[in-house]
Amino acid sequence: MTFRNCITGSLLLLATTLSLSSAAAEIETGFIPMFNGKDLTGWEGLPGAWSVVDGAITAESTPEKPCKAAHYLMWRGGKPGDFELRTEFRLQGPGANSGIQFRSREVPNWDTSGYQADMENGDQWFGCLFEHTRGGITMRGEKVVIDSDGKKAVSPIAVPEQVQELITGGLSQSAALLRQVKKGEWNSYTIIARGPDITLKINDIVMCQVRDQQAGLAAKDGVIALQMHPGPPMKVQFKNIRIKLLDAKSSN
Repeated sequence: MTFRNCITGSLLLLATTLSLSSAAAEIETGFIPMFNGKDLTGWEGLPGAWSVVDGAITAESTPEKPCKAAHYLMWRGGKPGDFELRTEFRLQGPGANSGIQFRSREVPNWDTSGYQADMENGDQWFGCLFEHTRGGITMRGEKVVIDSDGKKAVSPIAVPEQVQELITGGLSQSAALLRQVKKGEWNSYTIIARGPDITLKINDIVMCQVRDQQAGLAAKDGVIALQMHPGPPMKVQFKNIRIKLLDAKSSN
């Protein structure tokens, strides 16, 4: 059995055992639900750290129960390489920070290493592509090409009209894109990974793009996981998580 067929089989098996809650949005054509809206079936993480609250996967830190080290909730439905993932998320707390790992390696203590679609209630990391070895691979507003030796070529991404109006009014492209995020409220996140090309969208607006071809570091597949970040009290929630497998083909 090929790797892709194995992943497809895992996804189809998961789809037959999970059902969306009545409040969940209708799954788009070709997408398979990763979360049933009721419990953590199909996911695994630090015991007692994750739960389902009001139909959303939830992790929360408080002064009485702080998060002292980053940890992740691992999806056990496969380790896809070329896919589109869509979810809604809500990040609450002044210093809140989280992310969605993909094409990553699982390491001890519920940790990971690899690509992260980043999010934070600050000005730097929302909509950026982070990677544990190289840091910020692509920042918000950037289109980056990384060659096999790790050399970067950076250019601005194309932006929709409402973002361009803010730029014309004096905001930087990064700041104008950040205005499209509703901090503390529900937003959508889309991750598209196809061959070396990765695109991140928040609320259907492209935040950054990269073609990562760096030898030995550009990952082709791996675990998907949700992050709980150490720091001040915060809450992160995810709902309506779904995935669609794509052909392993680079976009132009």
